Amino acid sequence: MGHQPIRIMISGGGTGGHVFPALAIAKALQQKEPKAELLFVGARGRLEMQVVPAAGYRIVGLPIAGLQRKFDMQNFLLPFKLLASCWKALALMRQFRPHVVIGVGGYASFPVLLMAVLLGIPTLIHEQNSYAGLANRLLGRWVRKVCVAYEGMERFFPRHKIVLTGNPVRQELLQLPSTAQAREVFGFRADVPVVLVVGGSLGAASINQSIAEGIDRLLEAGFQILWQTGKIYYEQFRLYEKKAPQRLRILPFVNDMAAAYAAADLVVSRAGALALAELSVTAKAAVLVPSPHVAEDHQRRNAEELARHGAAVLIADAEAPQLLVDNILKLMRDEPTRHRLSQNISTLARPHAHQALATEILELVNKKSAFIS
Repeated sequence: MGHQPIRIMISGGGTGGHVFPALAIAKALQQKEPKAELLFVGARGRLEMQVVPAAGYRIVGLPIAGLQRKFDMQNFLLPFKLLASCWKALALMRQFRPHVVIGVGGYASFPVLLMAVLLGIPTLIHEQNSYAGLANRLLGRWVRKVCVAYEGMERFFPRHKIVLTGNPVRQELLQLPSTAQAREVFGFRADVPVVLVVGGSLGAASINQSIAEGIDRLLEAGFQILWQTGKIYYEQFRLYEKKAPQRLRILPFVNDMAAAYAAADLVVSRAGALALAELSVTAKAAVLVPSPHVAEDHQRRNAEELARHGAAVLIADAEAPQLLVDNILKLMRDEPTRHRLSQNISTLARPHAHQALATEILELVNKKSAFIS
């Protein structure tokens, strides 16, 4: 690219499922192009505004908000917020003059990519789910390239633009500690099986409630349980730890996910794209309880995709109270099935997705055409 540093704008966010892949892409870009200048663009007041600066990157927030699914007065303000966000995105591009603009999904990516397309700046979107989000579906026909994590995405995007890269995961998950070391991190015995329960960073009410109701049965069966409740539910459930202080760890948030996965024989999880990418890279047998509260019900669609490949057990959120604990008990007593689930999910792993995405992005820079004056 000659002597001037490459400038790359990364837009999107709203949830960890969009923000963490974006950070993994940024890191991979810096490894390939140490002098590259990166600027993130997010939505004001959302997760990315804390997480991105904490990772050491610059971020600018737009006044954009999402469409409320139910009737809400806020929806009347949406066109004005969108207009203001487009205007601000335009000003940012004139200032920063990116060589390429990337969208990772979430509503901040829409105005940014729209302006980039209108200005003729090369654009790329990364769709993490098996069912494409609204912003990405609308932008798909205009951007140069669409990187995806699942097969069969031609139903949403022009076939010639699609590149199958997978979803980037945290790099520490590629070298897990030994099971014994990992169990020690949580004060567990090395020789007793472990069930890991996670409900995303915020926690999942249905999963927490189901585990709480079945905790005596799980403990009687002799397992060790590592239970991430999510910050908002921690106070409600933390006292359960007294039932079996040696075998039950209840945490609001697990910081060392590499140890958590390595310790586990079975994982109970939501079905966000990031969680599924992590489960496949760590080759973990999993029971998935998709969140019913996400846009376009994409968690259910992601989980169905895995269940179809025999790569996970799927339980609907509404059925968790009746079925979750029974399924955990059944799978923990059935090693051959766990082994099969683990093998099948591992075939979906793409551990080098972050590098593949960085390569696709830098290719666009090199093919660069129009540029803003």
